[in-house]
Amino acid sequence: MIGAIITKISLFILFSISSFGYAGIIVMMAIESASIPLPSEIIMPFAGYLAGRGDFNLVLVALSGAFGCLVGSMAAYMAGKYGGRPWIERYGRYLLISRRDLERAEGWFSRYGELIIFFSRLLPVVRTFISLPAGVARMNVLRFAVYTFLGSIPWCFGLAYIGAVLGENWHMLEGYFHKFDILIGMGILGTIIYIVWHHRPDFMRA
Repeated sequence: MIGAIITKISLFILFSISSFGYAGIIVMMAIESASIPLPSEIIMPFAGYLAGRGDFNLVLVALSGAFGCLVGSMAAYMAGKYGGRPWIERYGRYLLISRRDLERAEGWFSRYGELIIFFSRLLPVVRTFISLPAGVARMNVLRFAVYTFLGSIPWCFGLAYIGAVLGENWHMLEGYFHKFDILIGMGILGTIIYIVWHHRPDFMRA
């Protein structure tokens, strides 16, 4: 089932990028960076595949992806900045963001400084989460934008390059997802159970 869902998402992304070009890449990466589940691990390799086929320029694909990351990250940043810590403490539990998560994120800033924004863009999951605490911390918006964009370039280019290299063999990934369908499903279920258990005190206070 997981494999079928991923296949449908992949086909949707391929259609969207084919239809809207670089604008499609920007929009979908913006959605992904705003913490909405549309994985860049599918978006950028598909775009890279089309670039390898000669439909797009690989560098422009990467830059479009990075710009999309910036747009979506700015939305999350503004939510954190104007919603603030009280908003997260009140409503964050519904997004599975606890007070401990916020304190941990704030600790990243105090320990590693604002450069954590750049390096976090190279890490799955964390890259979409970091914008919210950056807004809460009221990080300088210009530096946030620069670090976000520059940090997103290698991530987007790397994924796009993989897609370009795979070329016509891209369809083999679908078989890979089907093969490990059960393992992927168990992994997702286990992660959900862990997160809910980890945040149970917050839900009990709701």
